[in-house]
Amino acid sequence: MSLDEIDKTEAMPEGFGGIPVLGRDDGFENVREGVALLVDKPKEWASFKVVKLLRTNLHIKKIGHAGTLDPMATGLLICCIGRSATRRVDGFVGLDKEYVGVMRFGETTASYDAESPILEKVPSDHITNYDIQERFGHFCGDIDQIPPMYSAISIGGRRLYEMARKGQTIDRPPRQVRIETFDMLGRDGPDVNFRVVCSKGTYIRSLAHDVGRQLGVGAHLIALRRTRIGPFNVDDAFSTDSIAETPDIGDATHRTQ
Repeated sequence: MSLDEIDKTEAMPEGFGGIPVLGRDDGFENVREGVALLVDKPKEWASFKVVKLLRTNLHIKKIGHAGTLDPMATGLLICCIGRSATRRVDGFVGLDKEYVGVMRFGETTASYDAESPILEKVPSDHITNYDIQERFGHFCGDIDQIPPMYSAISIGGRRLYEMARKGQTIDRPPRQVRIETFDMLGRDGPDVNFRVVCSKGTYIRSLAHDVGRQLGVGAHLIALRRTRIGPFNVDDAFSTDSIAETPDIGDATHRTQ
């Protein structure tokens, strides 16, 4: 299945769990406290940078997002605006996620993605498309996944990424996640385009790393885009440019419910 073949014709739901959900067609001027906002996070932005942009433009301090995206990744971020919406953020976090991305075979990194230097290179030309898709299939269903060292998980009161930056590695308990769909969309030499539909808490970087390890050549993630969270699609999201370009209308008290 190609990206063009993925059906995106269904209308965006107007709300979720009693919270109105606004996309770009609703107009940023209609954003107020008590709603959730769909935002397309750009590459090299931390997820919290999107929150800071919204706080500045909306003059609302209580804003949270439902599911972090790594700086390298792009795509859908759902931001809950105001206290009444942030109290229900877990409902959005629990929805399934869809991603498209690119993994590169024959190269490994400590972070499992392109954010850290290449540790090892090995030939991968002998790996066939059939080998790859068959291995993808082995990951479908409920699986135990070990989080990467470069992650924000805390163990013993310490963030894993803080230890990783010091060159430390510790045992991480596996977490059960569910992979509904894991498909190969195309290939250009060592670079394989894929699509994943998965449960919350899934590390796509770990999927790429584990597939490469099982095929004996290693792999790391070089591109990732979150295209969907539950029924909400990135095609309906505001761009950060459109948010930043919205004129400052001053005191936002009229935005509150």
